Amino acid sequence: MKFDVKLLLSASAIALLSLGGAASAQDCPRGDLDARFCDADGDLIADIPEDESQWIDPDTLIFAFTPVEDPAVYKTAWTDFLAYLGEKTGKEIVFFPVQSNAAQIEAMRSGRLHIAGFNTGSNPLAVNCAGFRPFTIMAGEDGSFGYEMEIITYPGSGIESVEDIKGKQLAFTSPTSNSGFKAPSAILKADYDMLPERDFEPVYSGKHDNSILGVANKDYPAASIANSVMQRMLERDVVSEDQIVSLYKSQTFPTTGYGVVYNLKPELQEAIQDAFFSFEWEGTSLEEEFSKNGEAQFIPITYKEYWDVIRKIDAANDVSYACE
Repeated sequence: MKFDVKLLLSASAIALLSLGGAASAQDCPRGDLDARFCDADGDLIADIPEDESQWIDPDTLIFAFTPVEDPAVYKTAWTDFLAYLGEKTGKEIVFFPVQSNAAQIEAMRSGRLHIAGFNTGSNPLAVNCAGFRPFTIMAGEDGSFGYEMEIITYPGSGIESVEDIKGKQLAFTSPTSNSGFKAPSAILKADYDMLPERDFEPVYSGKHDNSILGVANKDYPAASIANSVMQRMLERDVVSEDQIVSLYKSQTFPTTGYGVVYNLKPELQEAIQDAFFSFEWEGTSLEEEFSKNGEAQFIPITYKEYWDVIRKIDAANDVSYACE
């Protein structure tokens, strides 16, 4: 499956990026990265430009969290951290509530988003097409991290195993989601010889909470979801355990990756990283929300290592990171 990221962009952004891309394309190692970027050190993410004239140092930094659940909940959850980020950088910080993975990638690619948490499946597209440089994920006190993809149904659905989904609907979230599409597609094909359209009807809910609520309310007979989202919804009593039956649980995947756009001024990138790693969670709005998953700190990561399994899933699904 190939994704044409240009189709996700507004016409004005496309025109701007086409001109900018042509002007900045250069002869350098880049792997799967878009022609606007270089990867001289082989870490699979865009290098910070060597030419200082290409650096940006905006007075206002825009932050966006991956579009799961209610954006209003997460604007509140991030309040204390973003205030701290403003202190550490000397910048005004604005929370940007995105409605889709595509919109989030578009915002960074077109220069309207500086700091972000991209969900697991969107990270490779953000890295290769938008110049995203992830450097951290959330983890527990003991350093453990991650979530699993689960395929769920509701009690009395008549579905008692994954194979029973044949001939019925299976709700995905969006094509860029790891647990909401890419991982279950690869697993269903490899382990169960089940393909969309041939063996079941794929439908798209847009977000994990939509899929979870859809199953709980019996709108979808089954759905593939990130169990970290489901756990937060259970903790908030949005759904109850007696509404959900788990049919399958995957291996553990890395969770949301946080990072910056490649062309922020290097000193500003360092200040942003320092804010993530020095932030004290105890008693904050961030702890109040994300402790529901057992998360308590930001830990350093590399895209090359931590997203290796995700890139393998993408390869199994014939996903292309080409931006055009």
